[in-house]
Amino acid sequence: MPQRSHRAAIVENAEALLRRKGLVAASVGDITRAAGVPKGSFYNHFESKEALLAEIVTRFCRATDLSALAGPDPAPVRLRAHFAACSERLETGMEFGCLLGTAAAEAPTSPGGRVQQAVREGLEVWTKAVAATVAEGQEAGQVVASPAAEEIAQLLIETFEGAALLAKATGDHTAPLRHVELALATLTRERR
Repeated sequence: MPQRSHRAAIVENAEALLRRKGLVAASVGDITRAAGVPKGSFYNHFESKEALLAEIVTRFCRATDLSALAGPDPAPVRLRAHFAACSERLETGMEFGCLLGTAAAEAPTSPGGRVQQAVREGLEVWTKAVAATVAEGQEAGQVVASPAAEEIAQLLIETFEGAALLAKATGDHTAPLRHVELALATLTRERR
């Protein structure tokens, strides 16, 4: 039988632990205990907890499903479907918020800023994908022509992320999607 990689075990178990305990509060010992690996093996694979956090953020961002943003439906329909899918993804761990927002809020900043860089890169990819759909909607007259598509995309993502972060405190799991819906209703020319 193939032996399970310590690195894979650390990564697989760390996200849930970090979300449950907090990015700062979880120690390397907590992470290796959750993974069932010796503490020393952590440093064989990661130079620091920040390096692991950056990898987890990158992995989370790559797993974001952007497929709802493409297709023949009007842009507002695709945008709603995308953010509904994002909201559904959060429902399994809403008490922890969205990992992207949590990492941006809780990760310690350092001169290298690896976690913050991973968050920025993830947001850039997400913003470009949403902006492309917004631009299609603008060209079709379904979305207001101003502000620019990228600004609208940023507004939608920041609305979603902000509501997800506050949902941790309020317990209102409907807030992220509800607030994006409100923004979309203001920005689109489509009547639902």
